[in-house]
Amino acid sequence: MTADNPPAVEQPAVEQPAAEPRVVEQRGLYFDELEEGVLYAHRPGRTVTETDNVLFTTLTMNTQALHLDAAWSAGQPFGQRLVNSMFTLSTVVGQSVSQLTQGTIVAQLGLTDVSFPHPLYHGDTLYTETVITGKRLSGSRPGQGIVTMQHTGRNQDGTVVALATRSCLMWTREAHAGQQTGGQKGTMAV
Repeated sequence: MTADNPPAVEQPAVEQPAAEPRVVEQRGLYFDELEEGVLYAHRPGRTVTETDNVLFTTLTMNTQALHLDAAWSAGQPFGQRLVNSMFTLSTVVGQSVSQLTQGTIVAQLGLTDVSFPHPLYHGDTLYTETVITGKRLSGSRPGQGIVTMQHTGRNQDGTVVALATRSCLMWTREAHAGQQTGGQKGTMAV
């Protein structure tokens, strides 16, 4: 080493800013992505417990003994308590949300043709599937469309326990992107 050649001094590493990770947000499908005639199978299933049934029934002030009174229900045609059909319907619709409408719905417009062809019992597992039976762009709400869905709820044996036709007002991808960046204001998903 000479005065002209000082010893090498290790410089501390300069920390580089970390690259931002790519973000993948879970969402439903936009109007443009939904396909008529396709069967969307929603998983996982939901095993319904006695607690689910009693809590839902009492929260909604439904005093029907078929849901609450085991001794009385034992003497009725099904021989046991039945799961509240409104719980069944709510769960059927709820099971479809993450796959079809999470963040892509403007509003639910209505439910029709609701039926419960077979009871659901405590301990049954409910599986839901949905078929898109119709879709059209809205004539009065640009960037939105009306989608008709047929929901079918089945128990673990494949027996149909619930049917419902549901219509929803859905965003198109382009219009929703514009709305999120300052386009339409005051619209809230339901």
